[in-house]
Amino acid sequence: MQNSNVKILATEILSDNWYTLRKITYEYQKKDGTLQTQSREAYDRGNGATILLYNREQKTVILTRQFRLPTFVNGNETGMLIEACAGLLDKDNPEDCIRRETEEETGYKVTAVRKIFEAYMSPGSVTEILYFFVAAYSKAMKVSEGGGLDHEEENIEVLEIGFEEALKMIGTGEIKDGKTIMLLQHIRLQGIL
Repeated sequence: MQNSNVKILATEILSDNWYTLRKITYEYQKKDGTLQTQSREAYDRGNGATILLYNREQKTVILTRQFRLPTFVNGNETGMLIEACAGLLDKDNPEDCIRRETEEETGYKVTAVRKIFEAYMSPGSVTEILYFFVAAYSKAMKVSEGGGLDHEEENIEVLEIGFEEALKMIGTGEIKDGKTIMLLQHIRLQGIL
């Protein structure tokens, strides 16, 4: 559904070094009918997918830990962040992407993934839609050590954590990643573990 109250007037690329940062000037019709011209910046890094692997028998989840520069420059002393496995779609559909990323990052080869929802994670400045998945895992699905790809400069530690412990880590601040918190809460709310 197209919004007839918005008209794009100009788009300027400010940076396309890693992804694309655009300054967009647009005209917006307010509720009272008046027109207002606004400019905003939008960072386009593509869309992504994330997954939480869970084991019903062990009551555990698979998470990752890696260095995240933006958190380091914004108060995370070590820059290390505990997260659910995730990746950018590139040219894949969300399901193919998350299967590939799961194997690369965690070493688990999962086939039965279930999409639970999709969400804009930072809609004030980032265009990305993130597709959220869950999947059961077992030791038999472990095909490698994971850790990410060297050519993508990934250095990922794979963590198997008790579900209740992971929930407590939200409260202690050990888990501060939004997508991970959403996935853990989904597992709790749906009674999956």
